[in-house]
Amino acid sequence: MSLNDTPSGERLRISFFGKRNAGKSSLVNAITGQELAVVSDTLGTTTDPVSKAMELLPLGPVVITDTPGFDDSGELGELRVRKTKQILNKTDIAVLVTDASRELDATEQELIDIFKNKNIPYVVVKNKMDLVKEISGQGNAAGENGAAGVIYVSATEKTNIYELKELIGKSVNMDGPTVRLVGDIIEPEQMIVLVIPIDESAPKGRLILPQQQAIRDILESGAYSISTRETELADLLEKMNPKPDLVITDSQAFELVSSIVPEDIRLTSFSILMARYKGFLDTAVMGAKAISELKDGDKVLISEGCTHHRQCNDIGTVKLPRFLKQKTGKEIEIITSSGTEFPEDLSEYSLIIHCGGCMLTSREMVYRMKCAEDAGIPFTNYGVAIAYMKGILPRSLEVFPELLEKLENSAE
Repeated sequence: MSLNDTPSGERLRISFFGKRNAGKSSLVNAITGQELAVVSDTLGTTTDPVSKAMELLPLGPVVITDTPGFDDSGELGELRVRKTKQILNKTDIAVLVTDASRELDATEQELIDIFKNKNIPYVVVKNKMDLVKEISGQGNAAGENGAAGVIYVSATEKTNIYELKELIGKSVNMDGPTVRLVGDIIEPEQMIVLVIPIDESAPKGRLILPQQQAIRDILESGAYSISTRETELADLLEKMNPKPDLVITDSQAFELVSSIVPEDIRLTSFSILMARYKGFLDTAVMGAKAISELKDGDKVLISEGCTHHRQCNDIGTVKLPRFLKQKTGKEIEIITSSGTEFPEDLSEYSLIIHCGGCMLTSREMVYRMKCAEDAGIPFTNYGVAIAYMKGILPRSLEVFPELLEKLENSAE
């Protein structure tokens, strides 16, 4: 997989914030080495977030985003500030760009407070150092106000740009635990069967991201990956000796696959694994129980993290609503959202069912989950919801014994 093929959900997101005319766009252009953002002395030149995928060592593939000025005013200005706040929810590293000739003001301090509240690592960049005659400690200074570091730069003269890249790269803890999709629940030389339906909803000529990631993780674990369609699964299992150690299925084939796979073979889904990978599986499992409590007239939000052409038997707009009606027998109102359009006000919903979030960062998925929790709204995802509605959720969680025990205890 090339750098440009790295999925957006797997890239660290570095976002540049600050007031209008602080030089954010010039700085982004200097770091990327491209004229990514329009530069002007006119206040408010950047009207929408602008992003660029690139590689930044030692972080690897990243997305760099230039945002509108946080001090923008007027009706349009308020919309731009709102978009900037939305970018914060998917930001892994924040860069606060300020004017080197002055101290931080209330607007910039407000941004720092937001970084802290959202636990976003950040650095403070004092730009336009070329316009200041005397600067004390113009190199990379120790962090202040909780910042990973403070550095003086000149975007126009390209001063300290390399040092800024280094500082950004060091602001993230790269030594923390590595999150695995499936590698930590399998052993070397085990046989893992992946059930991948090839139907009208399958992308032409390729596999979806969780399937690709599972294959790669299995290979890196020294285990064996065997892929099949659900229509050939029974024949495959009959021929396999020894039997597989784990079967991972697409959620849409969950019910059929569960009826085929013997009880002594572990079974789960890509969607359940992705929920754990993104950091919200526990919430998704407990949230699925709310399906049985839905009443006539309740609103359910079905949200997807990406935008795509919907097929005639689309899971979000066709299959899930059908499963919900079959399970509950209630007249439920279904509301859908996709891409970056996640509602700010969730109070009208009785349940949120989200996709696996493979195209969203873990930070944004957890943010969406927390928005639901703050509003008191149960939150689950496609695969967990389907497993619950088909009565196979406990079996699909046997690979996570502690979570299975939590689910069983909650039912007592």
